[in-house]
Amino acid sequence: MTAITFTARKMDDATRGRSQCAILPLFHRKKLSAEARQLDQASGGAISAALGLGDFSGKSGESCVLPGAAGAKRLLLVGCGDPATFDRAAAREFARTLAKAINATRAGDAVLHATELHPKDGNTPWLLQSLASHLTCATYRYTATVSKPKPAMKLSRLVVNTGDSRSVKAGQKALDRGLAIANGINEARRLADLPGNICTPAYLAQQARKLARDNAALGTTVIEEKKMRELGMGSLLSVSAGSEEPAKLIVMNYKGGKPGQKPYVLVGKGITFDTGGISLKPGAKMDEMKYDMGGAASVLGTLHTVAELGLPLNVVGIIAAAENMPSGRATKPGDVVTSMSGKTIEVLNTDAEGRLVLCDALTYAARFKPQVVIDIATLTGACVVALGSHASGLYANQDKLAEQLLAAGVESHDRAWRMPLWDDYQKQLDSNFADVANIGGPGGGSITAACFLSRFTGDYHWAHLDIAGSAWDSTPKGATGRPVGLLSQYLIDRAG
Repeated sequence: MTAITFTARKMDDATRGRSQCAILPLFHRKKLSAEARQLDQASGGAISAALGLGDFSGKSGESCVLPGAAGAKRLLLVGCGDPATFDRAAAREFARTLAKAINATRAGDAVLHATELHPKDGNTPWLLQSLASHLTCATYRYTATVSKPKPAMKLSRLVVNTGDSRSVKAGQKALDRGLAIANGINEARRLADLPGNICTPAYLAQQARKLARDNAALGTTVIEEKKMRELGMGSLLSVSAGSEEPAKLIVMNYKGGKPGQKPYVLVGKGITFDTGGISLKPGAKMDEMKYDMGGAASVLGTLHTVAELGLPLNVVGIIAAAENMPSGRATKPGDVVTSMSGKTIEVLNTDAEGRLVLCDALTYAARFKPQVVIDIATLTGACVVALGSHASGLYANQDKLAEQLLAAGVESHDRAWRMPLWDDYQKQLDSNFADVANIGGPGGGSITAACFLSRFTGDYHWAHLDIAGSAWDSTPKGATGRPVGLLSQYLIDRAG
C-alpha cells in the first residue's frame, strides 16, 4: 500500500511552489476563492471557462481535471456543493470524491487549498483528520494472494494549505491523527481479508508479536493451550477442540500512561474460521466466515493506531483466537463445559462459539484491574437483522461508558446503536443441566448473547460491540476495518 505523507502549511500565493497537481475545492454558485482566482489567472482563465461552459459546476460529487498552471502540472477541481449545507456529511462526500479523482490523475504529489473548507457542524481540524483518514483508507489494496493486484494509488505526498499560520500546528496534528487511525483501519482490513488457511490463530499471534517488536511501549504474551487448561479456560478450549489449529490467547500490553494507571482493555473475538462446528453452517457464503475474527483484527488495528500516536494511556488488548471445526474431538450439542469463572455452560449450539471464547477472555481481563473493558465481536446474525450494516450493536453496563462510545462513533462516523441489556432477557439462558446455556432461543438473539457475556464481567465497567453487520461488506466483498475508527476516537478522547 502507498504511504501518504501529509503536511499542513500556510501558502500566501497558490501559484508558487511545484506539484504534480493543485487541488481546488469549489462550491456551487459561489465566487472563486483567492487561491482559485490566482490559479485561474495563471491558467489564462481555464477555471472560469470550465464553469462558464458547464463542464464543472461545483456540485457535490463532481470533479474536473484541467491543464496545469504556474508550478502545478494539472489542476483538479472538486465540487463541494451548496456552501449553506456544507456539513460533515458533505465534507465526507468531498473526501470520497477527492480520493477517487486524485487516484485517477496518477499524481504522485499534490497541494490541496483547503482555506474555505469549514463544515457547519465541525471545525477545520475535524475536516483535516477526516480527509487524511479517507485518503489513506483509499490506498488499501488486497495483495496477499493475487498475482496481479489492483494498481496502487500514486499519491505519496499531500501538502494542505490551511491559509492561516495559526492553524498550521492544529492542522498538522489533525492530519497525523487521521493518518494513524486509517493505518489502524487498513491493518484490520488486511488481517480480516486474509483467507483462513493463512490467518490462523498462530498467524494472529505472530502479527501481535511483530507489532510489539515495532513499538517499544508495547509487549505481547501468547498463552498456549497447556496454560489455558491450567487457568481453567474450558469454555475457550471447547471451541478449538475439533480443530488441528491450537487456540491462542494473545495478550498485548501498551504502556503509554503512568505506572499504576488503570488500563483500558479491548477484548477481541478471533475465530479465524467458523464452520459452526458440529452445528454446521449452510454452505452458501461460508467463505465469509474467515471474517469471524473481525473483533481480533480491530483490536490489533486499534493498538496499531494507539502506538503510532503514542497516546498517554495504558491499553491492554486480549484476543481469544481459535478455529471452530467439526471432527471426532469436537464439542457436541448438549456438552457441558466449565469456564474460567467456574460457571458451567451447556453448549446447545456449537455455532454460538464466539461467546464461549469471549467469556474466558473477559474473566481473564479482570486481573488487569481495568478502568474499562470493551469486547468486540462478529457475534450474532440477529444483530444484522436488527441493525443491518450501518451501525454496530452496543451494549453496556454503565450509561456513561455507552454515551462516550456513542459519541466517539458519531465523531468518527463509525457509528453504533445502543441495545437493551435488561434482566428480563436473562431467563432465556436458563439451563436444566448447567449454570447457563450458550443460546437463549429464537427471540432477541443479539441481546441474549450480550446477556450471556454480562455474566462473566464481574464488577468492572464493560461494553460489548456486536460488529456482525459492520465488519465486512459482501458486495463488493471486503473487510471494512470497523470499529477501529470508533475505538481509536474513544481512546483519543480519553487521552485528552
